[in-house]
Amino acid sequence: MSLSGFAFVGGSIERAAHLRDEPAALDALWPRARVLRLDAESRALDEGHLDAWGVGPAIAAERPAAAVFLGMAGEQACFALECLADGTPTCDLRRAGMQWPETEAALFAMAAGVLNWQRRSRHCGACGNSVETRQAGWSVRCPNCGLESYPRTDPAIIVAVSSGDRLLLGRQARWPAGRWSVVAGFVEPGESLEQTVAREVFEETAVRVRQVRYADSQPWPFPSALMLGFFAEADADASDPVAGDELEDARWFTREEVAAGLAASDAPSSGEPPPLAFSPRLSIARSLIEAWMAGGAATQR
Repeated sequence: MSLSGFAFVGGSIERAAHLRDEPAALDALWPRARVLRLDAESRALDEGHLDAWGVGPAIAAERPAAAVFLGMAGEQACFALECLADGTPTCDLRRAGMQWPETEAALFAMAAGVLNWQRRSRHCGACGNSVETRQAGWSVRCPNCGLESYPRTDPAIIVAVSSGDRLLLGRQARWPAGRWSVVAGFVEPGESLEQTVAREVFEETAVRVRQVRYADSQPWPFPSALMLGFFAEADADASDPVAGDELEDARWFTREEVAAGLAASDAPSSGEPPPLAFSPRLSIARSLIEAWMAGGAATQR
């Protein structure tokens, strides 16, 4: 089965990348385009419905050079533009991922990812010169040495590890009391995804895994990751995990405990943190846990 229930992957968006190098075509789209405004910390200044976003000419008579072309939502051209907040109420990306419609949330994630990258890429990585933005926001070029750069995406694995009828979970010290999750970590150079799964699980918990199976993926623009979800198995009699440097604790949980944790995660807050709870219905981590609980190993879409 496929995973479901996580944000930033749904909706109908055609990126129309061929238009990024067509300024005349983008100018022609601007008078009817919808524009998502973000502040300097990539918080949305607009509501979560496409028809509530400003129309191009209401924001600028001509298409600003800084406007990022996000693509087409059906027949609707969509752009993003960084603007001053000026006291306007804002919405952060995590809340949008849980509350906005799929298409709008995915557009927000795309916009935040590109604008976050632009803020970190104002100077050439080779010579230090100021760069010029190109391709409607999707690349930069150094006018001094000619180096071109593009938005980076950092691949990271996230894996639900089982041992018989037990699920491996860990927690970081900075998380809210009672919060646990599956193991995750970034891919290193020269490493396959399956090798990353085995290495990260062992480094963080001292558990060795086998039968690594891909499940699904999720863009995670906090600021620039792509989460690649997996299932893996350890021996049915695997010993207790040992938390590595990145975790405060790690242990095996039974199905009964995981079921209670899922119920507690969705229950209204009573003030006291539950002994086990998971992230909201936003991330692929939660979906992996739910799929494990359902007794299925996810297959690729």
